[in-house]
Amino acid sequence: MPRQRRPFAIAPTRRDVLFGLGAGLGSVALSALLADDRARAGARSPAESPLAEKPSHHAPRAKACIVLLMEGGPSHIDTFDPKPRLHDLHLAEFVRSGEEQSAMSSGTRYYVASPFTFRKAGACGADMATDWEHLAGVADELCFYRGLQAESVNHPTALSHINTGNRFGGDPAVGSWVTYGLGSENQDLPGFVVLPQLSDPQGGPANWGNGFLPAAYQGTPLRAEGSPILDLSPPEGITPEHQRANLDLLAALNQSHLEQAFPADRDELAARVASYELAFRMQATVPELLDLAGEDPRTLDLYGVGQADTDDLGRKCLMARRLVERGVRFVQLYHGTWDSHDDIARAHRSLIRGVDRPLAALVTDLKRRGLLDETLLLWCGEFGRSPDNGVRGGVAYGRDHNARAMPVWLAGGGVKAGATVGATDELGVEAVACVHPIRDLHLTLLHLLGLDDNALTYAHAGRFKQLSQFGGAVIRDVIA
Repeated sequence: MPRQRRPFAIAPTRRDVLFGLGAGLGSVALSALLADDRARAGARSPAESPLAEKPSHHAPRAKACIVLLMEGGPSHIDTFDPKPRLHDLHLAEFVRSGEEQSAMSSGTRYYVASPFTFRKAGACGADMATDWEHLAGVADELCFYRGLQAESVNHPTALSHINTGNRFGGDPAVGSWVTYGLGSENQDLPGFVVLPQLSDPQGGPANWGNGFLPAAYQGTPLRAEGSPILDLSPPEGITPEHQRANLDLLAALNQSHLEQAFPADRDELAARVASYELAFRMQATVPELLDLAGEDPRTLDLYGVGQADTDDLGRKCLMARRLVERGVRFVQLYHGTWDSHDDIARAHRSLIRGVDRPLAALVTDLKRRGLLDETLLLWCGEFGRSPDNGVRGGVAYGRDHNARAMPVWLAGGGVKAGATVGATDELGVEAVACVHPIRDLHLTLLHLLGLDDNALTYAHAGRFKQLSQFGGAVIRDVIA
């Protein structure tokens, strides 16, 4: 008879273990958590923690990374890559091949000139739509990259690709690879934190999942509404001593179960045990992290906190700065949707108004605190948009998806400041200079963080796997 698997009876599910960060951990489970676990006899030393700091493969240019993901796909033609030639072809018919069309494509399509005006910003003369009032002020810190190409025009597969390197899901997120390779500078906080929107991006939490890596490396989402972390405080009457005793008992039971479990079960159980200990420590460290009241009013105003258009992203950008300041290795925040199939002028103008001030503030704030040189910023979507719009009554009303040209800018962390690298063709249809696929962008992020994609591997399903899946090239042109 086949050997029976032991039931997974002691630890709760992984969704519950993530101490309420987006998934919700009940107060009963969290009543076992608080204060400093290093005082517990027999506790793991920091060196044994899966998030303990690890040496890089080579000298890093950046210690941390913040990814500013504009979900939905911003239009390069209407933000940072002007195409005057479109004015000559305005309302001329445009034909796309079947593989380039998204599910939203229908009817006759027409070339449409951008409704936005452009200017040269900063001493570097970066091309920016005039709606970018605040970001133009930090143009000399940015590196605009125009050569990136995606491989899908569908949101779920494109988001999976930009986040994990795999269009079809199941692989670890970039942040998971980074924390697997480097660990975290702060053992009292997760190494990979996600700041999502009210609704999950298409593809859901798999966008920040650990895939086949150990569960400790998955992203930890902070809730976008209400308390970022549920049940952060213990129930009334529960003291730190009670919590420590409860946690010690739970650890002893889990250790006994771990010793008897099949090898395939041990990683997940060990991650669950570690998450309890991390949540215990977080009750002492997170309240101060989440409390923005201690920030200077001028800093809050810089980010647009408390202002209708900018409060949402302003808080996320400020939180991202506070997280990397405290040693969190990888932070990803979401803002959207930039899927402007209707009225590109109205939709993108509103979106730019909501992100312009917070993005500029993040660059400014990191620089004045001496953190920009060691913090790598990446602004991107999952693809770009096409130079054609549908037209109603002679009026353009939106842009379609475009995988062959997508806007990206980087800042800090060893990239060229005040540079524009690569180019798209005169109509913005596709990248034509310094062209690279998304996997090369991923390799570049790893390289700047001191990691070598070929050395950052994990044995799974009979072979050693890596972020790029089958290798690639660092985009040297964007590196200072």
